[in-house]
Amino acid sequence: MRPVKLDEGQTRPTAARLLRFPRVATRNSAPKRILAIDVGGSKVKFLASGETEPRRMPSGPQLSPAKMVEQVKAMTRDWKYDAVSVGYCGLVGGSGPLAEPENLGAGWVGFDFAAAFARPVRIVNDAAMQALGSYDGGRMLFLGLGTGLGSVLIVDNTLVPLELGELRHGNGQSFSRRLGRRALERIGKKAWRRRVWKVVPPLQRAFLADYVVLGGGNAKLLREPLPPGVRLGHNLTAFRGGFRLWGIGDAPTQVNGHETHAIVRGEWRLL
Repeated sequence: MRPVKLDEGQTRPTAARLLRFPRVATRNSAPKRILAIDVGGSKVKFLASGETEPRRMPSGPQLSPAKMVEQVKAMTRDWKYDAVSVGYCGLVGGSGPLAEPENLGAGWVGFDFAAAFARPVRIVNDAAMQALGSYDGGRMLFLGLGTGLGSVLIVDNTLVPLELGELRHGNGQSFSRRLGRRALERIGKKAWRRRVWKVVPPLQRAFLADYVVLGGGNAKLLREPLPPGVRLGHNLTAFRGGFRLWGIGDAPTQVNGHETHAIVRGEWRLL
């Protein structure tokens, strides 16, 4: 898959323009129509291949995976899709979620998404899905500013999930604690922005990143001008990442309750 570049100067692209990208064909019969779901702490957003307007619904502490699947299926009855990508707001392993989310209901770990959707399902962390859709080639560091700090490194089409939010900074607090939503609410936008700009350049140098993409729900609070080599992501890129996820030949796939791996490696890799 070739990297997809946004139009020069584009800041808030439409879904139709942003989601144009080459299809990936492999001997494994990669699905042509994919439903990409971005599961967040306050809302769930989803978009299918060929559609132009995302749909959404509220999430929150009462949202279980079964309830999420039921509502998404009801709201997409008029859409056709062959496979599902899920961006999950928590730790993800080869078989799906590894830990229950802080802001949602229980039951995510061990849930059989493939059986519930009756489709093959691929699940990654929500930051990884947005990073995958934001990638323009080279060496990119993605930082997701939301409840905590999501982080992903992509180098020459190889996606490496990170947990930079666990690193200690300043007075011994983690990056997630100092840059997350609670810190923003406690210290205010101005002080929070200063914290972000204090952290981003050293991380860019540490990872030898050609550029940094800042995504997540709170990235919209950052003001222009941005530091050199830094740009803001866009929520729509999470859907593009969900579509691109099916071009990764070795990504774990849930099919009828069992984890399986594609045989053919594509140009993308997931570590």
